[in-house]
Amino acid sequence: MKLKEKTAIVTGGGTGIGKGISRSLAAEGANVVIVQSTLEKAENASGELTAEGYDILPIRADISLRADVRNVLNRTVERFGKVDILVNNAALTGSKVSAPFLEMTDDLLERAIDVNLKGTFIVSQEAARHMTERGGSIIHISSVGAYAAQEGASIYCATKSALIGLTRTMALELAPYNIRVNAIAPGDIRTETSENIVSEKKERGFSGNYFRKIPLNRRGEPTEIGPTAVFLASDDSSYITGETIIVDGGFLIY
Repeated sequence: MKLKEKTAIVTGGGTGIGKGISRSLAAEGANVVIVQSTLEKAENASGELTAEGYDILPIRADISLRADVRNVLNRTVERFGKVDILVNNAALTGSKVSAPFLEMTDDLLERAIDVNLKGTFIVSQEAARHMTERGGSIIHISSVGAYAAQEGASIYCATKSALIGLTRTMALELAPYNIRVNAIAPGDIRTETSENIVSEKKERGFSGNYFRKIPLNRRGEPTEIGPTAVFLASDDSSYITGETIIVDGGFLIY
């Protein structure tokens, strides 16, 4: 097992891509802390994975609040003794963060930044402080939206682009502590929030002219992002830092 005796925190680890990542990390031997904004979702995923024989700790937290994040780190260390891996997956996505640019409200703007960027920054900072003595791996979940514009997703694309810049800067500053920082940019992955994203956007008046085709001719599954997270969390990627791996079925190659 590549992650035996390692402890991983996965924000948004109870649903969608995050749940796929949580399962993959656990399957490779990691203890996994699932952080969700609602305890019910964290506990549901925890119960499912625990029944499969994995060691999971569910925690509710608003990652944009430092006090909540510190509680996550304290409970993690109390339960498992250390933090080796952080996956920053939590984000507002899909219709929750979709709006025409000219109609974007301050409330939606602030909520997206709070979760997608500010929250990621705070969790990374607090986790990195726990990793300075023994090293670790931090993984941001970005998106192909960081590279290709998406209609009605201005703030989503902006925050996901920001994560790539954050990845590089963190990698540079944390390298002396043997903390590696990388990102994954998933393509069109089938999740609860994105299941009907195309029809939902058209119903809301978006043109739909800019949806691209996928060369592999199918949408990805959350379980197909997990193995990349395992790779970046493990010693298999010991000489990789500051990079973003695109997992998109060829979405961006043309």
